[in-house]
Amino acid sequence: QVQLAESGGGSVQAGGSLRLSCAAAGITDFLYNWGWFRQAPGKGREGVASVYLDGSGPYYADSVKGRFTISVDQSKKTFYLQMNSLKPDDTAMYYCAARRNLWLPPEATLTEEKYLAWGQGTQVTVSS
Repeated sequence: QVQLAESGGGSVQAGGSLRLSCAAAGITDFLYNWGWFRQAPGKGREGVASVYLDGSGPYYADSVKGRFTISVDQSKKTFYLQMNSLKPDDTAMYYCAARRNLWLPPEATLTEEKYLAWGQGTQVTVSS
């Protein structure tokens, strides 16, 4: 059973940067693909970025494209979300997630139902 743990959240001013990390444990084959989601107060969970296990095929929600970058370090069983040019609208609880290594159409990789394991979440707050 894969277990995920996020870190790196915090409070920043608009225009600032943060890097979130997600460490995976309890896996033997690392045959998973990865995603980041977020949930703002009073809103549903939104897919932010996804990537295949080897770091290929990154895909982003339009709201973060050009500002966020997802990456993978297989040797550390960790993946990341670099967030630049942060806006107050980026304020949310951020979750990392894992899904089995299957190809999906890009848009489907941001669908939470495709993911089988989730981290506990890390808060990101961006002030204006």
